[in-house]
Amino acid sequence: MGNTASENGYQPPKVWKWDQESGGKFANINRPEAGATHDKELPVGEHPHQLYSLATPNGQKVTILFEELLEKGIDAAEYDAYIIDITEGDQFSSGFVEINPNSKIPALLDNSTTPATRVFESGSILLYLAEKFGEFLPNEPAKRTECLNWLFWQMGSAPMLGGGFGHFYAYAPEKLEYPINRYTMEVKRQLDVLDKQLADNDYIAGNDYTIADMAIFPWYGALVLNEVYEAAEFLQAHEYENVVAWAKRINERPAVKRGRRVNKVWGEESEQLRERHSASDFE
Repeated sequence: MGNTASENGYQPPKVWKWDQESGGKFANINRPEAGATHDKELPVGEHPHQLYSLATPNGQKVTILFEELLEKGIDAAEYDAYIIDITEGDQFSSGFVEINPNSKIPALLDNSTTPATRVFESGSILLYLAEKFGEFLPNEPAKRTECLNWLFWQMGSAPMLGGGFGHFYAYAPEKLEYPINRYTMEVKRQLDVLDKQLADNDYIAGNDYTIADMAIFPWYGALVLNEVYEAAEFLQAHEYENVVAWAKRINERPAVKRGRRVNKVWGEESEQLRERHSASDFE
């Protein structure tokens, strides 16, 4: 990246130029420009909602909500879920960029509207579906606002966990003390925020299960259950007893178990489901 070495280590040049990959996992898909790199249309199924995603924490949020809606018997929430392999650059296809110009999963196309409605950013998709079906988002203004407080908390906080802690602790090409210490401190602070909130509440936004839980669980629940970054011991996650208890409770929900499998192509074969088009796909 145009390194200029000094006795104090890296010194940024006057003008940054992209001349090499940054290294580490996912380096081959990072670039400083937006837009499509190749022409390719997205597949389209028969259901009203077409989801293009991957079972990363951000992707799991939306499939969990879809499965929770279907668990309630809301047939209008049927969906097709197609995999977007971000390691292969699927997110830079012309079809995907048309739905999400930011080239990040998940992205949703709602064909029940005319014209079809595109929805991108996981938090936006959760809010869109919760409002559309009138579920998992309180109607009473104060409770609704509290739910949205925590939804937006997740959207702002998780990059510190993923792009910050997760990257430098698990994926960076070399272990660097300064960024690992910086982001470890912040993630432990975030876990303490959640632990204190859950001390007096069954769920994140109160006594009702909401889209706030669905947003936060795939990141912070998985973290304390040692399912991301293998960092539970390093973070002493067991100390956040309220978060651990909440995570275990959420993880046992049937819809959560299904939602976490959708668009997953790694781990135990019994936990994988490349595409989802009907409830029978889980059998």
